Amino acid sequence: MAKDSIGVGLLGCGIVGSGAARHLLAEAEAVARAVGVPVEIRRVAVRNLAKKRDVDLDPSLFTHSVDDIVEADDIDVVVEVIGGIEPARTCILKALELGKPVVSANKELLSTLGQELFIKADEKGTDLLFEAAVCGGIPLIRPLKESLAGEGIKQIIGIVNGTTNFILTRMSESGMSFSEALAEAEALGYAEEDPTADIEGFDAAAKAAILASIAFRSRVVAGQVYREGISQVTHRDIEFAQRLGYTVKLVAIAEEIDGEIAVRVHPAMLPNAHPLSSVRDSFNAVFVEGASVGNLMFYGRGAGSDPTGSAVVGDIVAASRNLITGGRHLGCTCYFDKRVLPIDEMESQYYMLLSVADKPGVLAEVASTFGSHEISIRSVWQEGFGDEAQLVIVTHRGKEANLQATVDDLGVLDSVTKVVSVLRVEGEEE
Repeated sequence: MAKDSIGVGLLGCGIVGSGAARHLLAEAEAVARAVGVPVEIRRVAVRNLAKKRDVDLDPSLFTHSVDDIVEADDIDVVVEVIGGIEPARTCILKALELGKPVVSANKELLSTLGQELFIKADEKGTDLLFEAAVCGGIPLIRPLKESLAGEGIKQIIGIVNGTTNFILTRMSESGMSFSEALAEAEALGYAEEDPTADIEGFDAAAKAAILASIAFRSRVVAGQVYREGISQVTHRDIEFAQRLGYTVKLVAIAEEIDGEIAVRVHPAMLPNAHPLSSVRDSFNAVFVEGASVGNLMFYGRGAGSDPTGSAVVGDIVAASRNLITGGRHLGCTCYFDKRVLPIDEMESQYYMLLSVADKPGVLAEVASTFGSHEISIRSVWQEGFGDEAQLVIVTHRGKEANLQATVDDLGVLDSVTKVVSVLRVEGEEE
């Protein structure tokens, strides 16, 4: 395509959109050199034209109408940063239908209805790029999809949500309760006004679905990802984890097991020696195990206006270069249709905290219950006496269905007052 410049249209100018705009303006010369021609923001669609924004753009560029961007002849690359399902889905499909490359940061849309979008992009021979959808400014999608295209990925385990990592860091290092740590996260702007998507694992599950789809070349949607949040993690769990040599993190795990895919998001106890255990505050990190390359780790700021905006600009550069050269990035790579395992068929180690009666025979009765469901106990100790007696148990690896059956049976024993906590232990036993 013979062009003197590339016109960019932004759908949205919130946290991510404004970050992308600032970055594109600040690095205009470097971007022009990378693309071969200047790259210009020519229009921005927003809901509120009167709202003040932290970006130095001419007010005349702003519009209410998404069609002023998607359908305009002078817009070559469409950047979708409004989030949600609609009107984002319709806008992206329309842009792709017109042959325009699209850059998106929309993890919710991509993890639920992404297949429709990728099919359209392939049909029209244009780019749909989404580096900013997972882990903000960390280059992760393109390395997985392109640099490791010939690699057999065995497992991905990562901290992919900065809000929950900040909360768990404060609980671990400062002795805060969950509610206290959440309040600090909200005060510092790390948590949304409604933090449900973060603390209950929905955000991480969407990212896990995208990563699993790329890694194992088979479509995984967010609804297939087993999900638990961190709202039930207590300071007592944190304390026992530390005494056992672990750190509690909300992790996203995707692995291929005998040609099937296991994907889950949940709090887990990681050995202190595991690289993810040292990832603090709002940072993200993803640990990738490949058959040939071995272990790789991607680390950095997983959210925020500037880091995520930087990732958007990287995709704008890539899409713009392809327009100039007539090339195209690797399209949909979900070539296979692999079964996604339900949680009952997955395996893990487990930590369990039980309130028990302080009397002879309790441990034997508890151990017998574990054994009857083929869950092997690795270690156990009693904490406290009398009415405050508790058993702290760590198991060897076992099947989730067996563990849940064990929990059900423990709950009806006269010697067990309450099953207080159950957490998975990851990154230790094969």
